[in-house]
Amino acid sequence: MTLKEQLADDMKSALRAKDRERLAVLRMLLAEIQRKELDDQTEFGDDGVLAVIGKMVKQRRDAESQYREAGRADLADAESAEIVVLESYLPEPLDEAALGALIDEAIAETGAASMQDMGKVMGMLKPKIQGRADMGTVSARVKAKLGPQ
Repeated sequence: MTLKEQLADDMKSALRAKDRERLAVLRMLLAEIQRKELDDQTEFGDDGVLAVIGKMVKQRRDAESQYREAGRADLADAESAEIVVLESYLPEPLDEAALGALIDEAIAETGAASMQDMGKVMGMLKPKIQGRADMGTVSARVKAKLGPQ
């Protein structure tokens, strides 16, 4: 079963169980996936769906922090609840040691020696860590390993 099929089944289950919050998040997620597929004129596999989910989680984290700064705990809590539902479809996050090992492995495989090779390293890492680690954090760690040119 693909991730999209699982999302559709879970949406039906949430509808039957009258779980309004989960249903709303799943409808929003499926609508976003469909919109992205129409924009890109392609059918997403699991990797594409994971990318959409990751982007939505990031958007909600940003919104949550902005709401907390503005003193709107009610809206921040709503964003946090959406994050919980969305993250349940992401793979298990990588711990620091596993992420470091993947970065070291990618640097060794590409033969990267300087910042000029960062694109090669990130290109190799992205499919392996999609949805399992924040790409901004990974990018910063790769930069630190490769050092300034």
